[in-house]
Amino acid sequence: MKLVAFFAVAVVAASPAATGAGFLQSHQLENGGFAERGSTAYPQLTGWAVLGLRAAGAKPNGATARYLVQHEPELTSATDLALVALAETALGQTADRPLGRLRRLERQSGSFGGLVNATAWSVIASEAAGAPVHRTTIRWLLSRQGKSGGWGWTAGGADSNDTAAVVEALRPAGVRGPPIRRAVRFLMTFRNRDGGFELTHGRGSDAQSTAWVIQAFVAAGRPPPGGALAYLRRLRRPDGSFRYSTRYATTPVWVTAQVLPALARTAYPLGR
Repeated sequence: MKLVAFFAVAVVAASPAATGAGFLQSHQLENGGFAERGSTAYPQLTGWAVLGLRAAGAKPNGATARYLVQHEPELTSATDLALVALAETALGQTADRPLGRLRRLERQSGSFGGLVNATAWSVIASEAAGAPVHRTTIRWLLSRQGKSGGWGWTAGGADSNDTAAVVEALRPAGVRGPPIRRAVRFLMTFRNRDGGFELTHGRGSDAQSTAWVIQAFVAAGRPPPGGALAYLRRLRRPDGSFRYSTRYATTPVWVTAQVLPALARTAYPLGR
């Protein structure tokens, strides 16, 4: 029994999620922030690192919460405010300040800054914190779904990442049926023979787009597309980080942080 228990622990320790979390933790600086090798920390990357660690069942040290609060004044866009609010909530603290600033960016139409991605992220951050989401905001997002079934950063065009983010925002808000089915079908058009997914057609598979699609499928209550998880695992490097693609190994902290929730088969907001 002891041998079996030891083997089980060893397998867990060597899992992609565990080694990825270890890689992220090794890039936490003394001030609590996270940084790419040889660079300085900044709140947006720190927010992503927090979400990746929490999805993997790990947690940064207490200095990270203080770091995020201290750097809130640097955040100007709705997406950045939503990201840090989401990270603060994942750390178990209130995110009243960034959420309050977000609410001041909400337009009469229900959108945040008139942008799809900003609105989707604002909804996700609000849902995570248990804050109210106006129905006008949900209706605005639904009205921006293209004929293809997808969403883009702004009106016109569509891509896999923004479509996935909107699905993750809509599902906890109770949206089901045709909008979600159309979005899932649209996402499958970005699948490549290697099992990965691409940001836009013809661009080639990458880790982050594949992770976003997996999370959207989880949010939609569907199993991840065949081959997608295997594609991500093939991108794991010896140090526990993940390559951006088979050709490039860039911004490993950011990429790894976005891959870990997909490996954990969880969607934003975490735990929903």
